[in-house]
Amino acid sequence: MVGFNGLDMGLGNLARLSDAKSRSISAENFTGEAGKGGMAADGTGANCARDLGLGWKVSPSVEIEAGQTFTMGEIAGPGAIQHIWLTCGPNLWRNFILRMYWDGEETPSVEAPVGDFFCNGWQERCNVNSFPVAVNPAGGMNCYWQMPFRRSARITMENTGTEKGVLYYQIDYTLTDVPDDMAYFHAQWRRSNPVAYKDVHTLVDGVSGKGHYVGCYLAWQVNNTGWWGEGEIKFFLDDDKEFPTICGTGTEDYFGGAWNWEHPRGEYGTYSTPFLGMHQVIKPDGLYRSQQRFGMYRWHVQDPIRFENGLRVTIQDLGWRSGGRYLPQQSDIASTTFWYQSEPHAAFPELADNDGREVI
Repeated sequence: MVGFNGLDMGLGNLARLSDAKSRSISAENFTGEAGKGGMAADGTGANCARDLGLGWKVSPSVEIEAGQTFTMGEIAGPGAIQHIWLTCGPNLWRNFILRMYWDGEETPSVEAPVGDFFCNGWQERCNVNSFPVAVNPAGGMNCYWQMPFRRSARITMENTGTEKGVLYYQIDYTLTDVPDDMAYFHAQWRRSNPVAYKDVHTLVDGVSGKGHYVGCYLAWQVNNTGWWGEGEIKFFLDDDKEFPTICGTGTEDYFGGAWNWEHPRGEYGTYSTPFLGMHQVIKPDGLYRSQQRFGMYRWHVQDPIRFENGLRVTIQDLGWRSGGRYLPQQSDIASTTFWYQSEPHAAFPELADNDGREVI
């Protein structure tokens, strides 16, 4: 990868000098100002540091009251967010809503439950070992999606739950010039619960502008028995109407697997690789857990799907029925879709409420 003033630095460019400035925002330095880290005199760790005083982990986290929105970071550009680390309790993962705003925009370019954004949509911890997203024991969530901005960046976390939640976080970014041809990062969450009979799950629709799709995460609950992943993913680019420009061959195929992911025989084989994975399988327990649940991701880092003025992505919910016939299923599918595009972007559909996002 070619480095631009400190942006997009791969290993091949790691030794190159740059005038970019490194900064970091956390509960120990809410503004990211140089030389101002670790100066908190009050915070969630103040009592633990009572014998040590200033500089000794006084403010490692924040508490977000129910119904409140906390501004994790507000940055004056130009620059780019390079890494986000955070952790919070799994019970919060569908009710903590992560949003990001670029260059003073009023509607977010990123809006998703925090668990789904980090490929953990089922409120049960599962490690992820991928290039742009890594989730490590025990619930350490890392994001390396590059997020350039020209005038400003604002990141918020809304607690839509009924109880106070604790958030640990760090935002690492660089202040540097941003080339004219760099687009803005977007992510959107949607759910079909259930998918309507003979219908499809829409990952994203109504995208307008020039850009490129870079991947998705799906949290998929199957509501029938048998193999469930025959559905094709379809990319409708620009002026496509009834038929897409790109059409997949099956669900497990799109996520880099084959033959029902069955390995060894009689079991689903999980995997997590730099660009694709089916990393989570939650099995029924014979009592209250009656359905199978899956988590899978596909990153188009090496093969972005480019569009000039519009994008729509759908996936079929398709299994098998008697007589070797396909079965249109009615699964519970939640998707988080990631793409880059020029601004302004079309406003997202209204995010589902707490009941509409609940893991049930």
